[in-house]
Amino acid sequence: MLAPTAAIGRRIRESLEGAGRFTRFSAAVVHSTAAATSSWAQWRRIAPLLVEVGTRSIPVIAVIGAFIGMILALETFNQFAAIGLESRMGMIINVSVVRQIGPVLAAVMVAGRVGGALAASLGTMRVTEQIDAMRALAIDPIAVLVVPRVVACTIMTPVLTLLSDLTGVGGGWFFTVVLQETSNEAYWANTAWFVDWWAPIMGLIKATAFGFAIGMISCYKGYTCKGGAAGVGRATTRAFVASFLAIIILNFFLADFLNTFERAVLGTAMKSPL
Repeated sequence: MLAPTAAIGRRIRESLEGAGRFTRFSAAVVHSTAAATSSWAQWRRIAPLLVEVGTRSIPVIAVIGAFIGMILALETFNQFAAIGLESRMGMIINVSVVRQIGPVLAAVMVAGRVGGALAASLGTMRVTEQIDAMRALAIDPIAVLVVPRVVACTIMTPVLTLLSDLTGVGGGWFFTVVLQETSNEAYWANTAWFVDWWAPIMGLIKATAFGFAIGMISCYKGYTCKGGAAGVGRATTRAFVASFLAIIILNFFLADFLNTFERAVLGTAMKSPL
């Protein structure tokens, strides 16, 4: 009877220890970001990472964003057309894209395409003892290896979100106006009335938090991995799973907080599309 209880207790203890190690790692990254600027804020270190995280993700983000917008339009058009409100499709599609779908889509793509690569690169350095060699040479691996990667993810995820928003909006417009021959003027007039300036800002705030979380989690999984090549593979998989969970959980709490902020501070409320 004690064996299951002992196993549960051991799992809880390991989870708490892991949370503590991640907290210490995050604190070290934040400290190095502020205190060791000369070690990481160099164009030769940042530029390749910005290209890897951002530029090379553009094609997949653009294609998926466009088709997500068209799928939203496809699934809702008949319901709106049945009550004669197809010209108001833009309100629902575009507010959904810029508030929720665009940031989450871009973050998931970054987590899948980039997060695993970050974990694998740092994990390879760990198991081949390159990180230990840097410490022996009095070089801070957190400042040199981790901080530039976290900064690149934090900067480029909002940029990719803008692209995801634009292609998602374009895809919804293409299906509704071009394929279904809805009034273009009414489509954009209703969108402009319903989607205010706060909607894209809200999405970009979320994307910044997502990017920071992806960079931190992926780097932590790679930086602390063990067990040779198999350990690197496990770290890569765990980096994506943990990043995906962080995106979903953060999205809920940030949406609740930002909606409350909108009502309490900005004094605005969601308009009815009907």
